[in-house]
Amino acid sequence: MSTQFEIQQPVIAGGWRVLAPFRFREYRLLIAAVSLSIFAEGMWAVVMALQVIELTNDPTALSLVATCLAAGLVAFVLVGGLAADRLSLRAIIIIVEVVNTAVATAVAVLGFLGALQIWHMALAAGALGVAAAFFFPAYSAILPRILPAEQLLAANGVEGVVRPVFQRAVGPAVAGLVIGATFPALGASMVAALFGVGLVLLLATRLPTKPVAIAGDRPQLMRDLKDGFAFMVKTPWLLWTLLFASVFVLVVLGPIEVLLPFVVQDRFEHGEQTYGFVLAFFGLGSALGALGVSSRPMPRRYLTTMLVCWGAGSIPLIALGMTSSFAVMALASFIVGLTDGAGMVIWSTLLQRRVPPEMLGRVSSLDFFVSLAFMPVSFAIVGPLSKVVSMQAIFLAAGVVPVVLALVAIWAARMHRDEVAHPLR
Repeated sequence: MSTQFEIQQPVIAGGWRVLAPFRFREYRLLIAAVSLSIFAEGMWAVVMALQVIELTNDPTALSLVATCLAAGLVAFVLVGGLAADRLSLRAIIIIVEVVNTAVATAVAVLGFLGALQIWHMALAAGALGVAAAFFFPAYSAILPRILPAEQLLAANGVEGVVRPVFQRAVGPAVAGLVIGATFPALGASMVAALFGVGLVLLLATRLPTKPVAIAGDRPQLMRDLKDGFAFMVKTPWLLWTLLFASVFVLVVLGPIEVLLPFVVQDRFEHGEQTYGFVLAFFGLGSALGALGVSSRPMPRRYLTTMLVCWGAGSIPLIALGMTSSFAVMALASFIVGLTDGAGMVIWSTLLQRRVPPEMLGRVSSLDFFVSLAFMPVSFAIVGPLSKVVSMQAIFLAAGVVPVVLALVAIWAARMHRDEVAHPLR
């Protein structure tokens, strides 16, 4: 199955595998813009948490704001997938960047004026979630149209390095240092500036503007969505991976995104800076995991490798809930990031290689929708839950449950047979 469209430049042999996509101008501009946006997203995670803590030191309030972001993403991600298969991919990602810039600017201005309230943060988080719902499917669909199929693993590896380095390491660390020394509104203004520069780079691109042709003479959105859902249900490796991801998100994401800031604040003297550095170690591990996988051919047992990374890699979460040692917390965060980054590069490439190109936007959106369906639930319940259940017990469940889920998914989907029957090396 070919996923290559309108690629004008020849592929040059030789060189380090992960750098091959940079031979293409449009990819260079795209990944530069995406890198700045990811940096901004990494800063926003800390800005959001610390701004809410400054306004009201209550985990329930942070649960509300995080839930709005997650709800915006989940509610619109299917629409984003349909848009990616029907509309101009370049227009989608540019509009997303415009929204991101405007939202971050509004939060910064309100913060400087001293007029920012929790409902402003909730509204901003929801808008950023909606924007992300349109970005993810469009970005996934555009890569196979500007790069040869054999370079998709490398391109996903680059994004797999950039995302943790900037979103989970540099971004949070910079935000923690800036806000610790000043105030959250300054961090929000830096987020807006990064989004703005990314927008300028996207405007300079000449990305594909026409969607892949879809069978049928008229757009039928419900039929398109139904076809994507049917493909997911009848494809065991896809279905069981998404079922795994759904429960994984339910038990893991809430503790990390909502409770970890309070754990760090309670256990360390300089909570803002320490929280940023804990996330930075996660990002460093994720970058190294992505780089390691993308620098080599696709693993022969790619499905099993991916699920083992995500399942066993969650075990160190137990330490995050129990330790008061920064070294132990940093090491645990690093290991979780390492396995997460390795698994995500395999997963992104797997979708782009084994999903028909005319369905990639819809299937990518279904991927995000099914795997993130429980994200708002996780965010919403973990704050109140922490008032009746200990932090240690919550992080213990987050570390153990994914191991069992991964084993069930590998067995139920017969992944060991599927990956042998469909090699991707």
